[in-house]
Amino acid sequence: MIWQFPTLTALQSTEALEQLAIKQRVIDSSLGGTVPEYVLERKIETSNPFNQAYWFPEQASTYAESVDSLYMDIFFISLVFFVAIVAVMVYFCIVYRRKGGVIAPQPSSSHNTTIEILWSVLPSILLVYMFVEGAGTFWEMKVPKTDSEEIQVIAYKYGWQFIYPNGDTTSELHLVQDQPVVLKLQSKDVLHSFFVPAFRQKQDIVPGRYTTAYIEPNKAGQYRLSCNEYCGDGHSKMRTACIVHVSQEDRLANTEWKKPEYSAWENGEHLYKIHCAGCHNINSIAGTGPALNLTWNREGKTAGGEAFKANETYIKESILYPSKKIVEGFGAEGSISKMNSFKGILSETPGGDIDHVIAFLRYLQDPDSVSSEKLKDLPEEKPAAAE
Repeated sequence: MIWQFPTLTALQSTEALEQLAIKQRVIDSSLGGTVPEYVLERKIETSNPFNQAYWFPEQASTYAESVDSLYMDIFFISLVFFVAIVAVMVYFCIVYRRKGGVIAPQPSSSHNTTIEILWSVLPSILLVYMFVEGAGTFWEMKVPKTDSEEIQVIAYKYGWQFIYPNGDTTSELHLVQDQPVVLKLQSKDVLHSFFVPAFRQKQDIVPGRYTTAYIEPNKAGQYRLSCNEYCGDGHSKMRTACIVHVSQEDRLANTEWKKPEYSAWENGEHLYKIHCAGCHNINSIAGTGPALNLTWNREGKTAGGEAFKANETYIKESILYPSKKIVEGFGAEGSISKMNSFKGILSETPGGDIDHVIAFLRYLQDPDSVSSEKLKDLPEEKPAAAE
């Protein structure tokens, strides 16, 4: 918000402040989505350090309790052995210290069968216990139930894309309580890592291969989801919310995107998150492609030296035929663009997907230049009367 300070001091109207807040939300959402502060806050329900709730976030999956219990078992077993070993070491240092200048060793037995059996058998029993409990929890985390649904997860610098069985796509993860789910994880660029602390689930996402994470959420609520593997200078912003709903109907109401319920630029923002955010930033920093918040009406040159102005015609042509006019600095003249063509993916009809993307780019430059009226509230265009 520091960059906004001069602007904020100059703004007088509530409406202008609201527009600025909306624009900031859009910019933040491109960097992995914003998470409410109450989701990020650490909630400690007890002051008792011997209670596992003191050490861990809330448990929201079927195997979270098993993970925490095993961790605390290992911790306290280690603590007991640490205290015992250090206590004996301190005792020996005191009792067997050099006394009166005598340095000759005191007589001792060559071995003690009882002690040797105890320090071999007892740790072995504890290690077997840890292995059995750990293996059981591991298989619980890795072997999905037969009625699990499958959600596609695409990670990219610096955000997330979640695709549900019915084709809905969101930038937050929406799950249903007590519904097992298998996440098929892919990366568009570099190594990422899927991590939801409340589920006790972490899974690396490796470029060029599929990885899988299994979750059975058992508590409705909103939880933090983040990348847990450093992936670039925007890594700390690669976070979003994981929302567990009480029913399928509740989830559908939150994941189904209904275009008429939104303005043209909001529909364009939705398309940006799904198709464009992996390569194009909107924070004035170029990524694989130019920063889109600096694109509208920009004058520049192609790789071949041809001048252009980024108006509606240029943007539409760039979306449908990206290799035709590659921007200077983003590839050589005549080369194949790193951007895929969206012909057949985004609708070209008047008032369709491409027009919505253009409205979003205009909004990023000047919020007052586009309407925020919902599409369903716009007057219908009447067909021209026949002459």
